[in-house]
Amino acid sequence: MLPATLGRWVRCGIWLSIAGLVAACSPVNNPVGPTALNSRYTDEQPTLSGNGRFMAFVSNRNGKQQILLYDLQQKQFVELPRLNREDAIADSPSLSHTARYIVYMASDQGRPEVELYDRITKSTQVLSIGYRGWVRHPSISPDGRYIAFESGTKGQWEIEVLDRGPNIELDIPDGSPSPRQ
Repeated sequence: MLPATLGRWVRCGIWLSIAGLVAACSPVNNPVGPTALNSRYTDEQPTLSGNGRFMAFVSNRNGKQQILLYDLQQKQFVELPRLNREDAIADSPSLSHTARYIVYMASDQGRPEVELYDRITKSTQVLSIGYRGWVRHPSISPDGRYIAFESGTKGQWEIEVLDRGPNIELDIPDGSPSPRQ
């Protein structure tokens, strides 16, 4: 009688283990709406917007590395349509003053590129086109006009500054005077 009871307990334990693995491996939807910031997932590379309201970071909440934006005032995640592509790994986010612009690294096909996401137009622009070497660690100015990053075009890491030009829509606080060009 003892071996039969023991066998049932072993089978029950195996089924509970399998059920736990299936539940742990099930995909989780992107956190949107009132959600706790800290989770059981790996969250790293945090950066704050200039006004201190938004925080962007890299997370693996959907089973792949992606950039998330959290509104610290509203205590909820902000949707970023078309930022996190299925075919690319995103990391190293940097935010402008009100987080209108997010500059980050995106690697697809093994080649990292500096990209800029505009939350108003919901569009992405590759900024490092034409750079022959590797690029890394992008940073955006508070107004969104300048992007600094490291470039390995000459066989060593050097700092590049990209001016997006005087005709872009700057990310400045409402009521602030526009800086002179």
